[in-house]
Amino acid sequence: MKRLICLSVIAVSLTFAGCGKESDELPVDGREFDGVEYSQPAPYTGKVIDGYLNKARVWLDMDGDSQYTPGPLVIELDNGREVTLTAGEPTAMSGPGGVFSLDISGLVLPPGVGPDLDPRDYPLFALAIPGTTLEETRNGDVPVARAYLMSAAPGNRNLTPLTTLDRYRQMVGLASLSDLPSLEGLAGLNLVRDYILAGDERAHAYARALARFMASQLPDEYNTLLAQPGSAGTERFLSKEAAFLLGVSLVQNAGRVADVVDAAAGGGNYANVDADALALPEVTLELTDPVLLTRQLVYAEPASGGTLPASTSGLEISAELAFDYTEDGRIRSVSAQGCMAPTLRELARVIRVNGRMGVLETQWLPSASLSAQSRVSYEAAGTDERLVFDWDAQTITFDTVTSCHLAQGAEPESSELGGTPEIVYSWTRESGELASVTARYANGTERTLTPRLSNATEVFPGYRIEQGGAEQESVSLLSDVVSCVVDEQAVGADQVVTGVQSYGFAGYEPQPSGFTNLGMQFDTRTFGSGEHQDLRLLSFGFLDPVKLAEGRVTGNGSFKWAMRYPVSGASGFVTSQPNLIQEAFLRAYTLPGDCGREFEAEASSAYARVVYSYETLSDYLVGLLQ
Repeated sequence: MKRLICLSVIAVSLTFAGCGKESDELPVDGREFDGVEYSQPAPYTGKVIDGYLNKARVWLDMDGDSQYTPGPLVIELDNGREVTLTAGEPTAMSGPGGVFSLDISGLVLPPGVGPDLDPRDYPLFALAIPGTTLEETRNGDVPVARAYLMSAAPGNRNLTPLTTLDRYRQMVGLASLSDLPSLEGLAGLNLVRDYILAGDERAHAYARALARFMASQLPDEYNTLLAQPGSAGTERFLSKEAAFLLGVSLVQNAGRVADVVDAAAGGGNYANVDADALALPEVTLELTDPVLLTRQLVYAEPASGGTLPASTSGLEISAELAFDYTEDGRIRSVSAQGCMAPTLRELARVIRVNGRMGVLETQWLPSASLSAQSRVSYEAAGTDERLVFDWDAQTITFDTVTSCHLAQGAEPESSELGGTPEIVYSWTRESGELASVTARYANGTERTLTPRLSNATEVFPGYRIEQGGAEQESVSLLSDVVSCVVDEQAVGADQVVTGVQSYGFAGYEPQPSGFTNLGMQFDTRTFGSGEHQDLRLLSFGFLDPVKLAEGRVTGNGSFKWAMRYPVSGASGFVTSQPNLIQEAFLRAYTLPGDCGREFEAEASSAYARVVYSYETLSDYLVGLLQ
């Protein structure tokens, strides 16, 4: 005898039929369809719709990875037991009218193991396969030209571009569009019904445009794979994170797509909107979901109001920097409450990778303004300085309303950001490689950096900076990173100096007598995935006499940065990106110690301390939606 399963109403805008009625039919009136009762193991049916899509791959995503998973698939039950689905996730190809029927007999569990697995607890996915999937149109069946992926929230058995939008809006914590008084043209739409059956031309027009947008963002390599003869749409390509980023991008850009559709519809003639002719947003995505630097806290204010360096524990916050990114993981801007200290050296590192900070691994080597004005500006509300990156124009602009950079020739134009920038950076390339970066100050001063790549590592290339045709400063790397044997006492320490790279620093003559034996110190042990040698930069020394122009800064103008990284396996440690700096200390320069010893970044006193915070690209983008 077959058991009837009676389920309570679930929060996906569905209304379930009462117990005792067996049905697996969908309603035909175009309403939000009912979540019907069914007799196990009745098929789990629904529709795939852009127009109705025939021969689309549909599956029940039971392991949450957004890709079809073949058997054997192990599922953990709420009672802690595990069951194996020999056939994998229920899957089928849709037929005429977009109708699909999933065999869910494998979800019935033996008595005593646990309750049967309910398909309405899992999201559905559908994949339009290029050249195979047919869209039913007024002019006949049209093969889909490019693949796209759709999904629906658990319990929803229509799969459309709009249900995909609805599901990801729920996943990022946004309200249902039907509850919003206004959100571009999408407000008030029923996102889960069969809009074709309902005769809703407006919803259909939005869906067609959103399908095109989703197709444009699916990786070309995945589309090519699915377009191969014999593809069944079961090929695995996307990671769980990549699929989520595609959904987040849909949520971010749905309003823009709707605006384009509304403009094309003119006075509301949505039935004649040609989705293929629309100029939709072109948004490139970084689907590896890198971890990115999103905030720095700079502590460079002595609590006693005295001089720098000061007790490390006595340094107070003097600036907060926020890093903003595009959807493809490229840095868009850096904003500071207080003062930042952008360097040509670091901007050149970022430019070399076209702003993709995740490629750097060691992101944004530390810098800090030691001006007393930074704390004054920080304590006042609002943004005081901003770097803006324009990758198409190959320029970076620096705008400030502070007096922190007067000694360098950057005097604020006004008391508000947004006017003529105080510094404009531009760059040139030769054969694809960065050739130069030039900083042009509003007062006419120009400084140009030329990379020196001999013996360069990914972390720290050499460089030469000229001003007025004369060399101002330069770093020449004199060797590769030379490894050494770890001292017995240092074995197992969190940070150990295991490699040294010698370099020469020219400029600012005469140099202080103690500024000698220059060598960058690295921890070259394996910390991450093991795909390549990790190269954690522990310290490097430099000269900066300009900092001495601040009356409270003591010393001879020689400094060094010392970095600390998360302990392997601890909070903040990223296996695929183990070289993310946790905090850095600006100290007076001292001779490097012996290679092989344990390295301590923190000392009793410092000029500044910089604390780093990171987020995955997906978390960062979701945060923008809140």
